[in-house]
Amino acid sequence: MKVVILAGGLGTRLSEETIVKPKPMVEIGPEPILWHIMKIYSTQGFNDFIICAGYKQNMIKDYFISYLTNHVDVEVNLQKNEMKILNEHRVNWNIKIIDTGLLTMTGGRIKRVQRYIDEDEFMVTYGDGLSDVDFHKLLESHHKSGKLLTLTAVQPKGRFGVLTIVSNEVTDFTEKPPGDGMWVNGGFYVMNKAVLNYIEGDETALEGEPIRKLVQEREVNAYKHYGFWRAMDTMTDKRQLDELWNSGKAPWRIWDE
Repeated sequence: MKVVILAGGLGTRLSEETIVKPKPMVEIGPEPILWHIMKIYSTQGFNDFIICAGYKQNMIKDYFISYLTNHVDVEVNLQKNEMKILNEHRVNWNIKIIDTGLLTMTGGRIKRVQRYIDEDEFMVTYGDGLSDVDFHKLLESHHKSGKLLTLTAVQPKGRFGVLTIVSNEVTDFTEKPPGDGMWVNGGFYVMNKAVLNYIEGDETALEGEPIRKLVQEREVNAYKHYGFWRAMDTMTDKRQLDELWNSGKAPWRIWDE
């Protein structure tokens, strides 16, 4: 099954980093967040990726073109113009990196890569979100629903403490409840190819008219994920993800090595 990763946006809310690199190439620990996302999928057996690139796409391409030599020990003989790899680093990834335009919206980017999707259903995610979601359970939920689109519903950490007030008396206080009691779209989609018919072109945001229309037609299924989920929208988010990674307790690190 193909995994489409939306990695072409400008990432303006993280401008401290994205002024020099695309948002998916912002590092969490030693590797870009894009690598972490792909590891989450590949650990669960999904290894066929289509990366929808755009802004500073050359950096994404250069990263993967140089991936092998940057992740192994090498011996270089400049006199003989030879290079020898000293150890193995095998990653079972097949990666297509497609230029989907600089200002193309999320739906338009998916539409642009449809010629590379042969199967009736595929997965889609954003290039800035991490989670420990179980993709096999997500896929099972999609199949059971019989709907065209399944999204992962999450409850991110709330922003504020919540008060319960009775006759001006505070009777309960909950410190930042998950999602402030609400479910939000965490991405990590499974969609049937028919969803592409709801996307008109480059100016169509997946989260706009396509999903609204699918909801009206009762074609959207929600898979509730109660585990970890975090989007990297700001420098604060990046620092918090770095701290989790450096602590050795990153919840999205579901792989052993």
